[in-house]
Formats: sequence, structure tokens, C-alpha cells
Amino acid sequence: MRRDVFQAIADPTRREIINLVAFKPLNLNSIAEKFDVSRPAISQHIKILTECGLIIIKKQGRERYCEAKLQQLNEVSDWVERYRKLWDGRFDKLDNLLTQLQIKNKPETK
Repeated sequence: MRRDVFQAIADPTRREIINLVAFKPLNLNSIAEKFDVSRPAISQHIKILTECGLIIIKKQGRERYCEAKLQQLNEVSDWVERYRKLWDGRFDKLDNLLTQLQIKNKPETK
């Protein structure tokens, strides 16, 4: 199954794993201790994040450390930015319309 970054960040557990390793690499046990789910479940989440290129696993001695590679999130950022620009434009038009209506409906003072 081909996975993408959107699928990876769709799950709150995976988003939290990304948050944890974004600041410093952590070993698998340290990550698993932060959650109330089984270690195999965390391993599956890490596998998905690895397949999507959001984390890499490096061996240091007998330990395996997860390290964030957040460049893939640029794809999400680019996608969101297109819609942000669209909605900013629509809100600007709405603001202009409301301002025009207020001016038009403002009672004249004598």
C-alpha cells in the first residue's frame, strides 16, 4: 500500500509521535512509554511514519532511535496555503461588501 504524508498525519497518535521526535531523537521505548497503547501499536505507527518519510530510524548500538525528517510536511503546507489564499480572498470580498452596505445604510446626520 502506498502511503502519503496526509495519511500519516491523519492519526492523532502519529501526530504526537512526530511532536515528540521533532525536538530530539528518541528510542522506541521512550516513545512507547508516552502512550497508553501497546508497543506493537506504536511500532505500527512508526512504520507508517517511516514509510511516509516523516521519520527515519537510526541504530546506535543496540538501540533504535527515531529522528524527525519534517521536509515532507511541506507538501501539507503547500496544499493548505492554496486554500488559505482562496479563503483570504473570499473574506476580503465579504469585508468590502459589508463595509459598502454599512456606508449605504448609515443614517444621515443633520
